[in-house]
Amino acid sequence: MPLIVPIATEHRARWQELYRGYATFYERELTDAHAETVWGWLQDPAHELEGRLALVDGRPVGLAHFRRMPSPLRGADIGFLDDLFVDPKARAEGVGRALIEAVAGIARERGWSVVRWLTADDNYRARALYDRLAVKTAWNLYELAP
Repeated sequence: MPLIVPIATEHRARWQELYRGYATFYERELTDAHAETVWGWLQDPAHELEGRLALVDGRPVGLAHFRRMPSPLRGADIGFLDDLFVDPKARAEGVGRALIEAVAGIARERGWSVVRWLTADDNYRARALYDRLAVKTAWNLYELAP
């Protein structure tokens, strides 16, 4: 079972490798400047974005980035899991489940009634896990470039 820890300074290089893997999986460019921005958010206690790493034998093999999100119709904060990635060599070992369960534990501690996340429709392997842990909603996602 992986050990789930907050992302810390000593994890920088491996975090960036994992985050680059995540970007590659979703066919997104990850520039050094972009990675630096996200790393800065993760290291800033005043920023909404937080992160956890899954360690196996002391080595980070998975990451989760999450944040508080206001839910106006609930009149309360909920959680949003922005990014979840597991090194392909560590998949099917409970790493993704452990990361999601860690975020769920944080949600319970903070009184968030729900944690939401998105994934690609064709991300079948991850969706198989998500279907065991959560309920798929009927919502569609739209993006508008202003």
